[in-house]
Amino acid sequence: MMAKRGNAPEVGTPQRAEGTLAPARRALARLGREARPSAMLPTSLGLAGGLAAIGQAWLVAGALAVLLQGGGVAWALLAGAACLVAVRTVLAALQEAASFKAGAVMRQKLRGELLHRLHALGPAWAEARPAGQLAATLVERTEALEGFFARWLPSVAMAAMLPVAAALAAFPIDGVIAAGFLAAPVLAVAAMAGAGIGAARASASQFAALARMGGHFLDRMRGLASLVLLNQAVPEQRRIAAVAEDFRTSIMKVLRIAFLSAAMLEAVFVTATALVSLKAGIDLLEGTLPLREGLFMLLLVPEMFSPLRALAGAYHDRQAATGAAQGLAALLEAEAPTPGTAALPPGPIGVAFEGVGFTHEGRDTPALAGCSFTVQPGETVVLMGPSGAGKSTIIDLLMGFRRADQGVVRVAGIDVTALDPASLRQGIAWVGQRTAIIAGTIRENVLLARPDATDAELAQALEAAQVTDFAQALPQGLETRIGEGGFGVSGGQAQRIALARAFLKDARLLLLDEPTAALDPATEAALLVGLRRLAVGRTVIMASHSQAAALAGRVVRLAAPVARMAA
Repeated sequence: MMAKRGNAPEVGTPQRAEGTLAPARRALARLGREARPSAMLPTSLGLAGGLAAIGQAWLVAGALAVLLQGGGVAWALLAGAACLVAVRTVLAALQEAASFKAGAVMRQKLRGELLHRLHALGPAWAEARPAGQLAATLVERTEALEGFFARWLPSVAMAAMLPVAAALAAFPIDGVIAAGFLAAPVLAVAAMAGAGIGAARASASQFAALARMGGHFLDRMRGLASLVLLNQAVPEQRRIAAVAEDFRTSIMKVLRIAFLSAAMLEAVFVTATALVSLKAGIDLLEGTLPLREGLFMLLLVPEMFSPLRALAGAYHDRQAATGAAQGLAALLEAEAPTPGTAALPPGPIGVAFEGVGFTHEGRDTPALAGCSFTVQPGETVVLMGPSGAGKSTIIDLLMGFRRADQGVVRVAGIDVTALDPASLRQGIAWVGQRTAIIAGTIRENVLLARPDATDAELAQALEAAQVTDFAQALPQGLETRIGEGGFGVSGGQAQRIALARAFLKDARLLLLDEPTAALDPATEAALLVGLRRLAVGRTVIMASHSQAAALAGRVVRLAAPVARMAA
């Protein structure tokens, strides 16, 4: 159902990229805590590989010391070092696979949570946001967290633990070098923190530009025919090019900061490596450090800095994740109403509106104010009124897509907010102005209402909705594939598919929101025949502009902008 849009904030740019990054950091911190169990295996494999590297450095130093002192080739030491090289190779491969799996698991879990949040917030919340930006949130922004889960989290643990292990191995030999091993990570973290603020903001701007570009392009593609007819296709091409250029500029800014921060970190590593190597070399020349221990120090330096370089490489992933989380936070932190738990009672359904008021997000004029009326079980009521009188809002409130600001909406005598959403919607069938058609066959589209329906039940619904009449003329009948949005069928045929869904669902409360608004008189008349057949034995509420489209029943008139009713 298409909700009326207010001036809702864009999901892709909450508070805009220039705003605070606090929501993004909160979301990222929470995701990091949830990802720790998944990151344990790649972290453990990385730590094991680092310890093997320390052992390999000791064995190689011993073999070199024996050779330089004229003792020949220490084959046993070299064989041990070769074994550790093989072990490290296997551990590195296993770590890469485990990291990829951890990232995939967390992305899948996050997408599931985001979809659950969208479901909890309801269609009205989602439709008030640009579809392109929602798509960017669910796809690009979530995908951008892969490096955070797969590389950054394990790198942080290894950068914290392996230098400590190297310092412990070096401390009995040279306390100064061991202290240098402990100081290097601190300097690296300080350098990354200095570069991180600008990188995070640049990344947030990049994802905001991507969301704007996606929303802009999707909106223009949907209105392509109108743009061509209005002779605005070429100007829109220039506007799209400008939006794309804005995105390119934001990408280059992120890359520029990433390269500068990488150069800064590399300078720290090179300086620290040179100082440690210089200290070990001087001690060797002066004879204050045994040959094997001195060589071990020199070989240990690159191994000790390896996890820090990996951390530096993953730091860009962390900043990209911060930018991506800027949009995710808006969805993750949106307040969803607490769903009810009561089941819809059996039997005919009555409806009552008791002093209901509702104002759309971002608007000052209420869509409904003091709205009160009742619909008896089995009665048909037609809501009449101009655009903006609140007819579609009433339908939304009944389906649980929105919640009233004032008053109570009762379905079967129960406050609609106290009803379990699944139970409520199980008892409701809806036919609106624009039928939601998925890319698939006609059969698949009708079976959305009840996937477990038998062939006999499906055939009965198709016949009642007159779908069989036009499906038989198609090359593949019910197996004819239609495109997303109803490409391949007319507006009247799409509405008949929606009507067939309502017949197949066999719900007790039928909600009709201008189902004949976009149809020609002949198609409208044919559809009304099916609607009257569907209305028999059910409670029906129909929103309509046209008295000619009204089903036989009581008329409730609405006035805009404030609803006042007279039965």
